[in-house]
Amino acid sequence: MSGETLQVYFLGTAGALPTPMRNPSCIMVRRGTDMLLFDCGEGAQQQMMRARCGFTVNAIFVTHWHADHFLGIFGLVQTLSFNGRTEPLTIYGPNWVHEFVENLKKITRFNLKFPLDSIELRDGSWVRFNGYTVTGFAVSHGLPALGYVLEEDPRPGRFDRDHAIELGVPPGPLFGRLQRGETILVVKDGVEREVQPYEVMGAPRPGRKIVYTGDTKPVIPILVEHGRDADLLIHDATYDESEIKRAAEFYHATASQAGQAAAAANARILALTHISSRYTDTAIHANEAKAAFSGTIIVPDDLFMLEIIYGS
Repeated sequence: MSGETLQVYFLGTAGALPTPMRNPSCIMVRRGTDMLLFDCGEGAQQQMMRARCGFTVNAIFVTHWHADHFLGIFGLVQTLSFNGRTEPLTIYGPNWVHEFVENLKKITRFNLKFPLDSIELRDGSWVRFNGYTVTGFAVSHGLPALGYVLEEDPRPGRFDRDHAIELGVPPGPLFGRLQRGETILVVKDGVEREVQPYEVMGAPRPGRKIVYTGDTKPVIPILVEHGRDADLLIHDATYDESEIKRAAEFYHATASQAGQAAAAANARILALTHISSRYTDTAIHANEAKAAFSGTIIVPDDLFMLEIIYGS
């Protein structure tokens, strides 16, 4: 599973108010054949069509219950039902997720053709998928709110081909068996012996990691605890530094604070999102983050897709 595709589609990057160029919050992650939505703001369906990523949604993770992060779920659920979906869909989120799903079922007066489930997550709650895990962590937004970490399972260590040959393993299928964790028998100099995987495999290597904060004031200690060494940190950067008081008042972060968080967590790439509608240019955001963080910084437009490659 270590070679699975990992792509991030920025379907909505606006703040609380949409703009002609930015839709409300919606991040889609495609990992192998799985498609997960992190938040689903108004207009998400059209963005999914524009991005040509389809509607095969495996799960929805909501960060908090402000309308710009969940209004798109109503239309999406109806479309999935009209399209004949039969497999269950689970909506994960903080406190009130059960009430939200029950209200969704009551408000959408059509025959829902698939089970719609809800699971409440808390700080440290995790959901297991095939080859990776999604973990929630508490953020600070003035109401129950979560960020999420998508982390792949560790990858096998590097295979030492030359040492395997020295041990008497002939190139070919036995190499593959060792890499899959099997002990094999070989004959060298007329003597039969076992070769075990640990003799030819290096230490396990980390899988890829994506961290999404949703809306939040800076929560650097929590972010470091849960999101250290992320390949991609998607961080609230609603305001520039000139609005730092407003950011604190409304439980948001500035681009500079996002940069500080990325540096503290040793992220590889920082994506600044949830850009307030007051800004028509994000150059200041990027420059302020750059002053605090030396890694790669992006301020993605809607529909931008980023493929996450292995860091080592």
